[in-house]
Amino acid sequence: MSGAQDQLEIKFRLTDGSDIGPKNFSVATSVATLKENIIAQWPKEKGNGPHTVKDIKLISAGRILENNRTVGECRSPLCDIPGGVTTMHVLVQPPPIGKAEKKLANDPKQNKCVCVIL
Repeated sequence: MSGAQDQLEIKFRLTDGSDIGPKNFSVATSVATLKENIIAQWPKEKGNGPHTVKDIKLISAGRILENNRTVGECRSPLCDIPGGVTTMHVLVQPPPIGKAEKKLANDPKQNKCVCVIL
């Protein structure tokens, strides 16, 4: 393989339409490493950023990428153009609901809707 084929240029598209990258990654780079890179480069002005690799889902060519796979294993021959930039979509998992918040969500008093027509 030549050096150009050993590298893949990837940009990460966030849900608001902005991008992180593009940046070159080796085809041997794991998906978990890509996620760590996203966490490190997350724009500080954007709220609700990911804190761990488990907070992120990466989607490429309509598939959710698994952390233990490499970039080379996840490439799609139909979507990846040699010399082009691969776009991966980033989804950030919402923080889990704590026990106290679950209790409030299930409390019928909290889910009451009151309408007043004057």
